[in-house]
Amino acid sequence: MRSMIIILLAMFLHMSSYAQPKIIPEPVSMVVQSGTLPLGNNVIWATDIKNTAALSVAKTQLEADFRKAVSANGGTRISLTLFKKQDNTIGTEGYLLVIDKEGIHISANKENGLFYGLQTVRQLLVAPSVPFLTIRDYPVVGWRGMMLDVARHFFTKAEVMRYIDQIAAYKFNVLHLHLTDDGGWRIEIKSYPKLTEVGAWGVEKYGYYGDFSPAESGAKYNYGGFYTQQDIKDIVQYAKAHFVDVLPEIDIPGHSMAAVVAYPELSGTKEATGYKVYSGEKGFMDWTDHGIVAKYDNTLNPAKQEVYTFIDKVFGEVAGLFPFGYIHVGGDECAKNYWQKDPNITALMQKEKLKNYEEVQAYFEKKVEAIVIAKGKKLIGWDELLEGGVAPNATIMSWRGEKGGIEAANLKHQVVMTPNNYVYIDYVQGNKYLESKVYESLRMKKVYAFNPVPAGVDAQYVLGGQANLWTEQVYNFSKVEYMTWPRGLAVAECLWSPASKKDWPNFVEKVEQQMRLMDRDTVSYAPSMYEPDVTVQEGLCTFVPEIEGLEMHYSVDNSFPDVKSLVYKQPFALPEDAVMLRVVSYKNGRQVGRIISIPVAELKKS
Repeated sequence: MRSMIIILLAMFLHMSSYAQPKIIPEPVSMVVQSGTLPLGNNVIWATDIKNTAALSVAKTQLEADFRKAVSANGGTRISLTLFKKQDNTIGTEGYLLVIDKEGIHISANKENGLFYGLQTVRQLLVAPSVPFLTIRDYPVVGWRGMMLDVARHFFTKAEVMRYIDQIAAYKFNVLHLHLTDDGGWRIEIKSYPKLTEVGAWGVEKYGYYGDFSPAESGAKYNYGGFYTQQDIKDIVQYAKAHFVDVLPEIDIPGHSMAAVVAYPELSGTKEATGYKVYSGEKGFMDWTDHGIVAKYDNTLNPAKQEVYTFIDKVFGEVAGLFPFGYIHVGGDECAKNYWQKDPNITALMQKEKLKNYEEVQAYFEKKVEAIVIAKGKKLIGWDELLEGGVAPNATIMSWRGEKGGIEAANLKHQVVMTPNNYVYIDYVQGNKYLESKVYESLRMKKVYAFNPVPAGVDAQYVLGGQANLWTEQVYNFSKVEYMTWPRGLAVAECLWSPASKKDWPNFVEKVEQQMRLMDRDTVSYAPSMYEPDVTVQEGLCTFVPEIEGLEMHYSVDNSFPDVKSLVYKQPFALPEDAVMLRVVSYKNGRQVGRIISIPVAELKKS
C-alpha cells in the first residue's frame, strides 16, 4: 500500500507540474489535459503554407530552441494551418494551439497568429515533454509597443535587431525608435547631410548624464553614430519578418539641438551658430514651477518658412523609409523662453491671433500635421500636443500619467497609453543603491498594474499601449536589456492578456522561468524583484520586499551577509555606531538577490 501511495504521489506531482504551463503573456484560454508529448530535438514541419520571411524566421528560431532545450533524439511534429473559414473569436492576431499525441498543431486566421503561436511553443521547451493542452489566444489591444531611445546613446543596427528578436518573442508588435534629440540625430537625410555629419556626434562622457562637466575647448565630438538609409531599410525589413512595425520619431519643435547645430538657420537665435551637440552637460535645461527654461535655444522656430521646408523634406524621406502608417513628431518639453524674446514670433502671434506660446506650438503642430498627411501618414505625438489646441487628426501618446490620454479620448482622438507612472522603464526598478541615479522609481509590481484602457474611457479610441526606455543613463546594449527585462514581461502581459487572467504570484513564478530561459540565451535582466527596499521610519529599519517567500539576511558589522547571517523578521533599530548595512535575499536556501550595501548615514538621511 505504501509503495502504491508513493507511485500515485509521483504521478500527481508529475501531472501537477504541467497543471499550468508558465507562458508570458498569459493566454486567454488554456485547458490542460492528461497526457504528455515527448519531445525530440528534430522538428518535423507539416504545412502547406508558403514559407514566407516571417514563418522562416519563426521556424529557424524554434528549431534552434529545440536544439538547445531538448536532449532526446527523435522528431517532434509541428503542423501550421490557416483556417479556411475565419475564426472570428481570435481576430487577426490570435491563434489556436493544440498539443496531443500526434504532435503540436497551430492554427490561425493570419500568418502573424501562427507566428505568435510559435512564440508560445518556444516557452514550453523547459522539460523533456509538453502536456496535452488546448490554448485559444488573442490580444486585448492592437498596439503593443516598446520605445527605444537611440538618440541619447546610440545602439547599432545589429543591437536594434536583437531587441526586435526579444520583444517579438513576447508578442510586442511596435518598435518606436526615438531617432532625434538634443544629444544626436540618428537617421541619414540626404537632403540635409550635415544632420549626420555634424548632428550625430557628441563628446563621450561617463558618469550621470545630465550632470556632466562642460566639454573642454577642443574636445573631440566623435561619440555617436547614425543609421544610413540602407540600415533603416534593413531594420524595417527585419522587423517586418517578426510582425513588428517600426515607428520613427523626429522630435520637434523642442529637443532639436542636434538639428540646430547642423543648420543654425532653423533657430531664431543668432548665437546658434556657435552651438554644439548636447553631450549630457549639467544645466542645459531647467524645470521650474513656471515651465521649462532652456540655457540654449534647442527649438525649431515656428515663424521661419525654412523650418517648414526642412520638415517637408525630412518627413518626405522618412515616409519613404518607414511603411508604418504613423510618423511621431515628438512635441514634448518644448522650452519657449527664446520664443518669448523673438520679434518674428511676436509678429506671428499678432498675425495669427495666437494668445500664448502654447498656441504658437499648436500652430506649428497643425502645419506639421498637414505635411505628415501629405506624405500619406498619420501624425502621432506626446500629450503636449493637447496644449493650445490639438491638431485635428492627431493621435496622442499619453506619457504624463493617464490624464492626457483620457482627455484626448474624450475629444475623440485616438490614443496610445504610455504613462510614466506605469511604463517608463528607464526609472529605477529596484533598490536605489544598486541602480543608476534616476529621478523616479518604478517596481515591476507597479508595472503589472498597468491597464492600457483606463476606467471611464471609451475603448474604441485606445489603440493600445507601450513602454518607453529613455537612455540618458543607459550606455550600452547590455544595460538596454537589463532595464527592459523583466519589467517588459509585465508590460507584455498587460497589453495582451485579459485583466481577469492577471495574477501577481503566478506571474512571479513565470518570470523566474523566463529568467532561466534568458540565462540560456545570454539575455541580460535585472534581479531587482528579489531585492527589498530599505527604509528607516521612526528610528526603525524596515525591509520592504516586492515578492513573497524571500529570506532576507543582513549585517551591520561591515561583513558581507550570507545564509548564516542575521535574518530579518521585523523592523529593528540600527546600532548607534553602525556605518554600513548590507542586505541579501535568499529563496528556498538559494541566493537570488545581490548584496545591497547602504551607508547608514545616507539611510538615516533618506
